Amino acid sequence: MKKSVEEDVFIPLYPKSTVEDKSSPCSKFQERRFWSAVKLLSNVVLWDGIVQEDKVRDLGLSKLLNRYLLLNILNTPLGPANIEKCTKVVACLPERWFQDLRSGSTLPELVNFCQHLLQ
Repeated sequence: MKKSVEEDVFIPLYPKSTVEDKSSPCSKFQERRFWSAVKLLSNVVLWDGIVQEDKVRDLGLSKLLNRYLLLNILNTPLGPANIEKCTKVVACLPERWFQDLRSGSTLPELVNFCQHLLQ
């Protein structure tokens, strides 16, 4: 899993003017890579409970979400596409990770993602 996250994930960042046209090859490629990384995130977190939780959280949240996915989400204009991306990411996260948290708090690895959601 670590090798896949570190070597197989690539989401290019193009200038905003290049990806505003959703039919452009750059925009389509960037979107395919994003959704591929979301699928990898969902596969990584499936190992929760089998592999040590700190390893799964490190790969899934610290590396995949914060290093790749969040950057793409932050560069996606606010609207339905951004909401869909955020919803799919949230759907990947195991509820068990949030059971012992106080109301209004989150996992340290999710602080930046939560700040985006609040905006």
